[in-house]
Amino acid sequence: IKAVSGNEPYFPGHFPGNPVMPGVLIVEAMAQAASCLASLTYPERQKGMLVFLASVDKTRFKNPVRPGDLLELKVEKTAGKAALWKFSGRAEVNGKLMAQAEFSAMVVDADR
Repeated sequence: IKAVSGNEPYFPGHFPGNPVMPGVLIVEAMAQAASCLASLTYPERQKGMLVFLASVDKTRFKNPVRPGDLLELKVEKTAGKAALWKFSGRAEVNGKLMAQAEFSAMVVDADR
C-alpha cells in the first residue's frame, strides 16, 4: 500500500493545478511489490538476492492517481523458470482499477 501524499516532489510539475502521480512511478511501485514477493518466496535468500526489472508489457492506465489516494498494489507471479519470473500487477484505489501491467524480472544472486 502506498499513501499518496500531496508533498511528493513530482506533483508541482506533474501537472501544475491538476496533480497526477506519474504512470512510470505506479509501474515502478508494482515492480517493487513484485520484488518483495520474490524475496518473501525465498526467505532464506533474502540477503543474497537482487531483483532486476527485465520487461514491462500490456500496461494500461485507467484512472489518475491523485494526492490523498491510498494506492493498493496487487502483484501475482504468473510464471517462473530459474532466474526469470513473470508477474501480473494491478494498482487500485478503493477497489477501483487505476493501472495494470505485466512485467518480468531477473532474480539473481547479489554476488554475481
